[in-house]
Amino acid sequence: MAVTRHSISRGVLPLLALAAALLQGSVAWGSCIDLEGRLTQGGMVWGNVAPGSEVTLDNAPLDVLADGTLLAGFGRDAAATSELVVSAQSGKCVQMLQIARRDYNIQRVEGVPQETVTPPPEQLERIRRERELVRVAKAQALQRPDLLQGALAGFAWPAVGPISGVYGSQRVYNGKPGSPHYGVDVAMPTGTAVLAPTAGVVTLAEPDLFYSGGTIILDHGYRLSSSFLHLSKVLVKVGQEVKTGDVIGEIGASGRATGPHLDWRMSWRAERIDPQLLVPPMPKP
Repeated sequence: MAVTRHSISRGVLPLLALAAALLQGSVAWGSCIDLEGRLTQGGMVWGNVAPGSEVTLDNAPLDVLADGTLLAGFGRDAAATSELVVSAQSGKCVQMLQIARRDYNIQRVEGVPQETVTPPPEQLERIRRERELVRVAKAQALQRPDLLQGALAGFAWPAVGPISGVYGSQRVYNGKPGSPHYGVDVAMPTGTAVLAPTAGVVTLAEPDLFYSGGTIILDHGYRLSSSFLHLSKVLVKVGQEVKTGDVIGEIGASGRATGPHLDWRMSWRAERIDPQLLVPPMPKP
């Protein structure tokens, strides 16, 4: 097969550059860093490098705290491998991360009235405006090592009860795939307290969004955040700091919900990660 100029520039030349670097002893392959967490779709990992190091994941720079702590998350459909590069005074290290694949529950539902699948046209501007509110809230990059270190020490369940929905599941309505479910649902009666799973700063506190109803976004630092949806009451304000276990709201069925439950979601940057991978097994009531 003929080799095009495009394939040379993107394939052979980087390999030649890497080989030259290896000969100079400036690049090492292997385990650059010991990672905690879950290397899987929807998972999050963290670890420590030498302070002052620069780290990239698939060419995107990662935040590195003053003590060398870093974290990274992987979305629902993350690729099977991810390249982690650590650049320090001692040289450059390249580590290929193997991301485990997950099987998700896919349900096919036929004969659903279209008006229950597609929002009415008069609500589209509201939906666009509310999505922008959420985007801005999640984009805040709070440089708070204290919050992030607390989060990496462990999360607690924000509510205890039956798990009625899991991360990654998806319904196909009348042959058209709906958006995947990016959270874990805890089914409890309206009015049940919702607790902060770890410390954070409130960046969104809305009583009635179209899809998610009463909604709170809690920032844990460095663009790691939790979202709490379908609340009947929002008991915090934007800018408020909360500690693990503080009451932030109450479970409800607001927005597009069929019954009272808490939908807890988590994001790292633009990636939706699975909260259930960061907590111990659900306690028995």
